[in-house]
Amino acid sequence: MSIISGGKVFEPLLFDKWDPLGSFTTFSDNTIYAPGSNCMTEVMIFANSHFDWRETLEAHIIEADLPGVKKEDVKVEVVEGGILQIHGERKREQEEKTHRWHLHERGNGKFLRQFPLSENVKVDQAKASMKNGVLSVVIPKEEVKKPNVKSIEISGEDI
Repeated sequence: MSIISGGKVFEPLLFDKWDPLGSFTTFSDNTIYAPGSNCMTEVMIFANSHFDWRETLEAHIIEADLPGVKKEDVKVEVVEGGILQIHGERKREQEEKTHRWHLHERGNGKFLRQFPLSENVKVDQAKASMKNGVLSVVIPKEEVKKPNVKSIEISGEDI
């Protein structure tokens, strides 16, 4: 298609072959490159994974979206200092030499997230489960004892 403007003929480029993101590196080499930053390690591959952490009166509850990650490839640990650590790896599928990739955006590689827990957690009663790519970790808390308060009546006389 030609556009005529002011007596001059303009031939636009073939926009159907133009790739506006062509200058960005994909996840295919386990590395992310971002404009204006240095190369990040593969531990950051899942930096955009979504984690929810809520604390109730009874427990800490952490949920993570880990699509494509098998439960065997995830470790949930409480490390020294009361830090909950979730780490693992999404492994790359075997590449077929007969395939020609057009787009490869799904990340693969290692990931690590840490969450500082309060001192009153019951680590020995912690439970984790994984269903449909969602990891759920529940760490119960000890009941916080309220201090025993005794009211003292104030009189109008000197002691």
